[in-house]
Amino acid sequence: MQYDELMKKCIKLAKQGEGFTAPNPLVGCVVLDKDGNEISTGYHHKYGENHAERDALLKLTDGEEKGGTLIVNLEPCSHFGKTPPCADLIIERGIKTVVIGMADVNPIVAGNGIRKLQKAGIKVIENVLEGECKKLNEVFIKNMTEKKTFVAIKTASTLDGKIAASNGSSKWITSDKAREEVKKIRNRYDAIMTTSSTILADNPTMLHRKKIILDRALKTNLEAQIYKDGEIYLFNTTLDMFEGGINFIKTPVINEKLNLEFILKKAFDLGIKSILVEAGSHLNGEILKYTDKIYHFIAPKITGDNSSLSCFDFRKIDNINDSFNFKIVQIDTFEPDILLTYYPISK
Repeated sequence: MQYDELMKKCIKLAKQGEGFTAPNPLVGCVVLDKDGNEISTGYHHKYGENHAERDALLKLTDGEEKGGTLIVNLEPCSHFGKTPPCADLIIERGIKTVVIGMADVNPIVAGNGIRKLQKAGIKVIENVLEGECKKLNEVFIKNMTEKKTFVAIKTASTLDGKIAASNGSSKWITSDKAREEVKKIRNRYDAIMTTSSTILADNPTMLHRKKIILDRALKTNLEAQIYKDGEIYLFNTTLDMFEGGINFIKTPVINEKLNLEFILKKAFDLGIKSILVEAGSHLNGEILKYTDKIYHFIAPKITGDNSSLSCFDFRKIDNINDSFNFKIVQIDTFEPDILLTYYPISK
């Protein structure tokens, strides 16, 4: 049997948990009976709740899964955590074949789930659509393998790469459709990050459950729109306390700028496993070397103004070969705008 389409369904199911499963991965599951008929699906809804395999199997009460096949995009867990081991339940339910998209990079699992299934006499088929499965859980993979927060940038520009007019005017470069997609992108990340400059210029709301504000000299008004919801982490150079619902975090400075390496490490220690940066050209540029992914919306407009603000403005180079290099992996259309999604080739 070809399992590609069923694995794609697992990935689609898994995406329903976006924004709710961290620090756990996104996982979806499909169960077939012994004749190859689909009889159940499941996914990991929320951190602390049932994993995808358990979600799918516990919907079945008449033993129809016995001798059947279970398809899942990530190796079943083999240890007790918030829930019991999925591998044990799969064995108990009499599943004959397990199809896996990718091995788990969590060292607690890391092949142990596969070995447990095989020891119980279950046939295990590995690495089905492995590349797509790894892309789905790129945040989890970085968290586990590097012990670092995954960083993405969202920016929006004109065709000539401008994010605002010379006087700072930037509303609105892109269309309503593009801005609706931004809301969906935000939901995939544990926190959004911006700067005092962006707050002072635009007074954005940026609705999200967690927000990281970089305000070195505490210039922003704490009554600004952005402070009205969510957990706030305010990185600055003077205060280190919790007050008025805001976590003030004293931060070291490098070249008169807040130390980004310190901020990203602190974020990881605080349990923030992924960050979406929504800021101006200077932070976009400075954080580029730590960035794993970029969402770049482009509107079919040209300013033609050399003094207009650009997407990434943080240095001067004399040789074009000193540019940062990226690989564009996806192009989407949100009429009349497009969204380029790209990854750094090297950092």
